[in-house]
Amino acid sequence: MKKVAVTVAVLALGLAACQAKTEENTAGNEANVENSAVEDVNAATVDAGNAADNALDAAGNAIENAGNAVDNAADTVGNAAENATH
Repeated sequence: MKKVAVTVAVLALGLAACQAKTEENTAGNEANVENSAVEDVNAATVDAGNAADNALDAAGNAIENAGNAVDNAADTVGNAAENATH
């Protein structure tokens, strides 16, 4: 009977030790999930920032191109007027 009690006690201690390890693994897994989420958010933020920069660059280029077109049109009108007087 003592052997059975000792065996049960040893098994209980072993099971308790496994339970603590499981809780440590769970905490580690949760930390990994949180770290992955932070990395995903950071990547999305960088992507959004790059997209915004690209959109601003494109808008700036479009404005510059429009200004050049106006300058060219003014030059064309000026040239036409000058040619008409000759």
